[in-house]
Amino acid sequence: MRKDVRILLVGEPKVGKTSLIMSLVSEEFPDEVPLRAEEITIPADVTPERVPTHIVDYSEAEQSDEQLYQEISKANVICIVYSVNNKKSIEKVTSHWIPLINDRTDKDSRVPLILVGNKSDLVEHSSMETILPIMNQYQDIETCVECSAKNLKNISELFYYAQKAVLHPTGPLYCPEEKELKPSCIKALTRIFKISDLDNDGILNDNELNFFQRTCFNTPLAPQALEDVKNVVRRNMTDGVKDNGLTLKGFLFLHTLFIQRGRHETTWTVLRRFGYDDDLELTQEYLFPMIKIPPDCTTELNHNAYLFLQSVFDKHDKDRDCALSPEEVKDLFKVFPYMPWGPDVNNTVCTNEQGWITYQGYLSQWTLTTYLDVQRSLEYLGYLGYSIIYEQESQAAAITVTRNKRIDLQKKQTQRSVFRCNVLGARGTGKSGFLQAFLGRNLQRQRRIREEHKSYYAISTTYVYGQEKYLLLHELMPDFDFLTEEDLACDVVCLVYDVNNPRSFEYCAKVYKQYFIDSKTPCVVIAAKSDLHEVRQHYSLSPHEFCRKHKLHPPQQFTCNTSDALSKDIYTRLTTMAMYPHMAQTDLKNSTFWLRASVGATVFAVLGFAMYRALLKQR
Repeated sequence: MRKDVRILLVGEPKVGKTSLIMSLVSEEFPDEVPLRAEEITIPADVTPERVPTHIVDYSEAEQSDEQLYQEISKANVICIVYSVNNKKSIEKVTSHWIPLINDRTDKDSRVPLILVGNKSDLVEHSSMETILPIMNQYQDIETCVECSAKNLKNISELFYYAQKAVLHPTGPLYCPEEKELKPSCIKALTRIFKISDLDNDGILNDNELNFFQRTCFNTPLAPQALEDVKNVVRRNMTDGVKDNGLTLKGFLFLHTLFIQRGRHETTWTVLRRFGYDDDLELTQEYLFPMIKIPPDCTTELNHNAYLFLQSVFDKHDKDRDCALSPEEVKDLFKVFPYMPWGPDVNNTVCTNEQGWITYQGYLSQWTLTTYLDVQRSLEYLGYLGYSIIYEQESQAAAITVTRNKRIDLQKKQTQRSVFRCNVLGARGTGKSGFLQAFLGRNLQRQRRIREEHKSYYAISTTYVYGQEKYLLLHELMPDFDFLTEEDLACDVVCLVYDVNNPRSFEYCAKVYKQYFIDSKTPCVVIAAKSDLHEVRQHYSLSPHEFCRKHKLHPPQQFTCNTSDALSKDIYTRLTTMAMYPHMAQTDLKNSTFWLRASVGATVFAVLGFAMYRALLKQR
């Protein structure tokens, strides 16, 4: 909501603009009225909306046209004052003042107008008959108030309506001609309904309505009040209440009713609680809360964030198959202004046999987004309503910023859960196959992937000593001379060569010697396509000799051209090296070390899936 409100009073001379301001301030009609009142500021604590309000007078006798134009451009709301006993001042509203204001304001951000009929104490009749056609003609007119500066009639109300026109405008919400909500308002309220519908059954039950009420207005509804609300909807429409819960149509009808009864502030309170600004766009502050990320630190989702994302998954996994069908994914992202996941996501994370993203794959994609682009992750959590559902100040509460990697190296331990492995190699050596095999896809399944849907990332979980960790594989383009510092920033490196291509190892050797020979980043050489005949490499040293010389592990044999279940041992090794880089050249040479890590991975992978199934059954 705005931090303050600036009200400008304009109109013909002698209509009582200055008298209105002075009567408001002194609560009595002034004996002497100056040509123009000084700008006054009403403190926040004495205004109904708790917002400081500046009231500005205009005098044709004291001010130039240029000064008037400046005041129009600064005003948040303009009161056009006329005298109810002066027809000429009423005519000037449409012949002079409204055109002048419209010429001086941007068409897309017109200021709201209030028509003020002063001196009502001098006439028996009302001017409303004359004013109503003007109100119907100009959409910028919020309301009309008849008042009297002399007997103080409707003075406070006038300035309250002016405040309200700024803080709770009708324009963005409602079309008076059609007597219905505007499309942008319907869109925003539909998102709010979907977020509040915690079980995704298309109905707000009593618990969900109470949560919504408490979230927006800090107070629950009494059982009778809930019934009264539903009865109002029942009396006005047939499909507004279903199974004793409020449908989307009923929810939208209630807000239409609030606005028609002049209670715009109710709808605005709801919209602002869910992050919307005066143009019914989600604010930058809501979508992108401040979060500080020092150098050499990474970003991860915390426990509460994973619980929230699990509840979102459960809410949309209608058939309880632990995977999201294309329709379920589409339904999940209906609260977004665009579809955030493209077809490449299905080739970045684990999917089922139908190619649908599994529960594990879904969490992996969120983990990847948070690691690579935390601002985007905050934006997505904002669309889903994380801070509202979990009653947090912002989505930033979902993020853990890890400590500096140098401290991890010094202490020889880490609390991080996500580790990055950059995969390098010459073209055609099998880097993409190595990424896809991590997701359980053999060569036959990989051949079904369309080129335009290819992903240069793969992420899934591995288990090291019983701890679940995420390993993020990133395939780098083999442009040897264009590797940036960002390309090289990772926890472990894979250098891939093709055992059947005699020229492929040379690239690995050159990359290692130029970029990693003096680095503390652990490196592993992968002998890919090991199902094919191994040929002699055209390099001064064989891969084994090179690894021995530089104190690297021997080349790790790898193939994905098999019908058997693909082993995850190599990925567990990579994660372990990323977690314990100080042990890469010592303890990790011990084969029993690898064996313990691999066995742990198998046991915990099975347990992890079983536990999720059990939790699902309980729910």
